[in-house]
Amino acid sequence: MSSSKAKTVLKVTLPLLLGVVLIWYSLSQISFSELVQYFKKADYTWISVGVFLGLLSHLSRAYRWKFMIEPMGYKLRFANSSMAVLAAYLINYTIPRAGEVSRATIVANYEGVPFEKGFGTIVAERLADMVIMLGIILVTLLLEFEYIYQFFAERFDPIKIIIGLLVLVLLGVVFLYFINKSNHKIAVKIRTFVKGLFEGVTSIFRMKKKWAFIFHTLFIWAMYLLMFYVTSFTLVETSGIPFAAILIGFISASFSIAATNGGIGSYPVAVFAAFSIFGIAKEPSIAFGWIMWSSQTLLIVIAGGLSLLVLPIYNKMYPKQRDKVS
Repeated sequence: MSSSKAKTVLKVTLPLLLGVVLIWYSLSQISFSELVQYFKKADYTWISVGVFLGLLSHLSRAYRWKFMIEPMGYKLRFANSSMAVLAAYLINYTIPRAGEVSRATIVANYEGVPFEKGFGTIVAERLADMVIMLGIILVTLLLEFEYIYQFFAERFDPIKIIIGLLVLVLLGVVFLYFINKSNHKIAVKIRTFVKGLFEGVTSIFRMKKKWAFIFHTLFIWAMYLLMFYVTSFTLVETSGIPFAAILIGFISASFSIAATNGGIGSYPVAVFAAFSIFGIAKEPSIAFGWIMWSSQTLLIVIAGGLSLLVLPIYNKMYPKQRDKVS
């Protein structure tokens, strides 16, 4: 087997194996029958509201994409944009990051947008999302610094924490100096990446409809956070948890999605890890994580599956007039 094929196999199998291990771990913390009971007593009104908010975020992402495509001279139809986004989410459950490729391929086939241009806009929008995510983390740290510091101070020596932070800052300064001055190929690659990252983010402000783009970006993440929050009301045990737990749980769960295919297995464990900081019992924490993940996954399976089925039918009935916008 060639090295490229081996890397591909590892990229597919490792997240799946990790997901299986984390599923086993989460079910070792709560019996399956107990988990089923939590699902039975859940308030599905709040789950439905959370699913609706999740759908709104996906549709907003599809609409936001139009603002990135149009400056290149292509008019993206909202129906195809929506189905491409939903199908991409579904495909990401099979092969990590394959959804982004399929999304660009769909608009290339049905909208006439060159693949490399479509894929480039997807990368750029991910950069915008990353900025918002970093902003949420920063705000959470500022709002809950005392609580987070106290949590770690009770478990670790505060002096060691301070020394560790100073060492990290020092290493960061040395690293940045090396990257800025060195001509080593790794340093050059990092500089190029950071420059491209900066240009990609700042290009948003040069966009013709930049304020609409910024609004939808903020709306998408507001819906993400809100759907996490309202779904917490589905269980009595999690309905009264502090908003700080919601913020940290949301951040932890968001990162878990990148760890395995669509967050399978990792999502409930990430929620449990975050909620444990606030002394929330493990059983309802894991149950909430599974309810949250299952409801959003069901949305993607249904909406994404229908999108893959409807895409060729819709585009056969309403073929694209592939004239570039002026």
